[in-house]
Amino acid sequence: MKNFVQPGNTITLPAPAAVTSGAGVLVGAIFGIATHDAASGENVEVVTCGVFELTKIGSQAWEVGDKVYWDNTNKRATKIATDNTLIGVALGTVGSGADETTGRLRLNGSF
Repeated sequence: MKNFVQPGNTITLPAPAAVTSGAGVLVGAIFGIATHDAASGENVEVVTCGVFELTKIGSQAWEVGDKVYWDNTNKRATKIATDNTLIGVALGTVGSGADETTGRLRLNGSF
């Protein structure tokens, strides 16, 4: 196929702010996980699909299959859809305790 460029699992984006390796990056409707540190405006490689653990709201319980969104203001994953960007689905059950601030999810790739 002459027009194929690449699978798109890892793409290069301009960092919208300073980012660190493993942090969520949102550029328009494209979400991914930074593979390295980058200053604002620098190119950063981001992974757009796969399974990751991200910071979540501690008071929020997740069940397997819950839709997960990115809260770009607070830089964390959430089940709250309003004003947030859909990024994937929860892959594990996690409680709502104050110390339960990490959730495992599968990124759905960008759309």
